[in-house]
Amino acid sequence: MNDNQYQASPIYDNRGFQHEERRTPSEAPQQGLYPCRPQEIPSYVAVTPNTINTHHSAPPAAAPQPAQRNGQQKCPLKRVLCGCLCGLLLLALAGILLWYFLYYQCLLGKSCRSGGRCLSHSQWCDGVQDCSHGEDESQCFRLHGTNFLLEGYSPESRRWMPVCAESWDNNYGRAVCEHIGYNRQDYVSYTQTSAGSLSSRGYMKLQPGSKYGAPIHSQLTFSSYCTARVKLQCIECGVSSADPSTRIVGGTEAVNGAWPWQVSLQIKGYHLCGGSIISPYWILSAAHCFQRYSFPGEWLVYSGDVSLLQMHFGSGKTVDKIISHEKFNTKTNDNDIALLKLVRPLSFTRTVKPVCLPNVGVDLSEHPAWITGWGALRSSGHTPDRLNQAQVAIYSRENCNRPQVLEGQITRTMICAGKLQGGVDTCQGDSGGPLVVKEANVWWLVGDTSWGIGCALRNKPGVYGNVSYFINWVYEQMQNE
Repeated sequence: MNDNQYQASPIYDNRGFQHEERRTPSEAPQQGLYPCRPQEIPSYVAVTPNTINTHHSAPPAAAPQPAQRNGQQKCPLKRVLCGCLCGLLLLALAGILLWYFLYYQCLLGKSCRSGGRCLSHSQWCDGVQDCSHGEDESQCFRLHGTNFLLEGYSPESRRWMPVCAESWDNNYGRAVCEHIGYNRQDYVSYTQTSAGSLSSRGYMKLQPGSKYGAPIHSQLTFSSYCTARVKLQCIECGVSSADPSTRIVGGTEAVNGAWPWQVSLQIKGYHLCGGSIISPYWILSAAHCFQRYSFPGEWLVYSGDVSLLQMHFGSGKTVDKIISHEKFNTKTNDNDIALLKLVRPLSFTRTVKPVCLPNVGVDLSEHPAWITGWGALRSSGHTPDRLNQAQVAIYSRENCNRPQVLEGQITRTMICAGKLQGGVDTCQGDSGGPLVVKEANVWWLVGDTSWGIGCALRNKPGVYGNVSYFINWVYEQMQNE
């Protein structure tokens, strides 16, 4: 956390994980600039095909020729064979193109993975696992909006539809939450809310005679009528035990319970990165934290206090798995997100609680937000003992990418936030920590601290991983583990 301006230089929000240190001199970025981005290459390169002129002009009449020898009389046969061969080659090429576009690119359906098996749209969320990794049945429910309305995917209409509460109960609620990626024991409850005006999309309703145990999405059918919808709370999240707003003026020390999802990720007693609790077993952080130290057994996760010294009197949680995004780019910082799965679950208390993952339809852009961490209070400064907090603004991608700001470096996997006038920012040691917004009386995890230019400089806001963009990836990892 930083509230002063210093000389600009391209840094990560955790100095210990600068990828530039491993580059050759020719690859290193220039002083004061972003990490170099690779030149963009068009996805497709147009190639002008060789053309064959199929229009023949009749040659002028020629004088009678002497009779051809036997060898010369075979020329017409050769032309026939050549034409047949060309025809076969064209058919083979057409077959390859049809396979590529209809099966490999899966234009008439959806593929299991990039280049994987092509399935028709009706095979998704039909209760039958057709993909080898089960992804055709893994994203069939989602929560929508700040009131956690349940939606199901309809393979017939290829749309998401509200789930009707008729015949619904907590057993179905637990099963859906487990399908999404949460543990059954974390389940809170379901409630009903008015369906309101008739939905033009219709609803998904449990069929008469539905039974527990069978895939729930295979038991839902289209309905044009519904009196009440399902609201589902899979985990109690986003609840703070202290109000931070009275203590933040450009960056101050936090109080216990204000940010109960904040954790310290440490190796051999040294704080290196931050993270956010999203369930008893899962911590969300930044992928660049684990490029140099990728062995789970090296890390310990500390939580429950704002003082690093006080947390050391307790025991940290050991890490079972580190899952960094498979497309994390060390040069551009695209896809800078990671998940840690703990060996044993956290016990939730007043000062240890999860933050809410953003639901579909929750617009948290350009909201007042909060950053927290044990990062340096100035560029290249020391790490404080107590957790610091500050209020920042989230800016639009267009604003972030202005030439005088971050010069087009912010992709759809990123968010920029801070103060354009400078003075408030994350800094080294804050990497992986939360960027949160309070909406509808709960706190939502908007971003994970990723990188920045200097600390708290004018027109250089900090950059964060865009958690909303990664939400399906997060749930997929939680499901698979």
